[in-house]
Amino acid sequence: MRKLNLEWMSLFLLIMVVAATGSIFSPGSAAANEKINAAVAAGFIQPFQEIASVFEQQNGVKIEVTFSSAGKFYAQIINGAPYDIFLSADRERPDLLYGKTLCIKPFVYAVGEVVLWSSKKEFCTSENWRAALKQEGIKRIAIANPQIAVYAASAKKALEDAGLWNDIAPKFVNTEDLAQVFQYAVLGAVDAGFINLFQAHSENGRKGCYYEMKEAPIAVHSACVLKNAKNIELANRFAAFLNSPDAEKIKKKYGYKQTSEKD
Repeated sequence: MRKLNLEWMSLFLLIMVVAATGSIFSPGSAAANEKINAAVAAGFIQPFQEIASVFEQQNGVKIEVTFSSAGKFYAQIINGAPYDIFLSADRERPDLLYGKTLCIKPFVYAVGEVVLWSSKKEFCTSENWRAALKQEGIKRIAIANPQIAVYAASAKKALEDAGLWNDIAPKFVNTEDLAQVFQYAVLGAVDAGFINLFQAHSENGRKGCYYEMKEAPIAVHSACVLKNAKNIELANRFAAFLNSPDAEKIKKKYGYKQTSEKD
């Protein structure tokens, strides 16, 4: 009887070892315990969330994301912030990181446009955005910091070229990033705000109206995988996915051009 009990005990232990080993080495289980830490420009929130969700479903990899301005992320990264991939709203900062050998060669992942948006439909009865800004009763206009937000810089260039920057500046409500600009405009805390086209295509964006600003420079979004990434291979895989057909479909839905249109 003792021998039989020992045999059953040995068989039980063998089953447990096989089960444990199988769970460790089964396809996808290793990836389930891995994650990517992404630093993403605030203007790309909704498209990124959808793209990340599809990638997670297909690969079983968790993506932890922080949204803020590209300028803030750049400062954090050069000071050793532990991100794996950086999605900027411009080309400049990833290029600067590449020059400092802090990241792998940058790549373009999206091309966007700045628009002038308002939650008030009557705001969009003027001939164009320049005339709209001259409407009586327009007292507060939200804009992000042009020094750290590419869409704000694009809007500033268009305003300067139109000779309106100095006239409009006293009405500006300055924010940290595009997300705050859009929030203020949605809540009606400002009469209008300079945002990107994708925000105007969002659920809240469709409730308002906007003017295209064709005179403003397009915003070319660049990204790079950081050299201190905990899992370079995994970060590179996600980087490639950002320009995959699945990701391009999502970006197009939010008003972004194909990355091939950048030139």
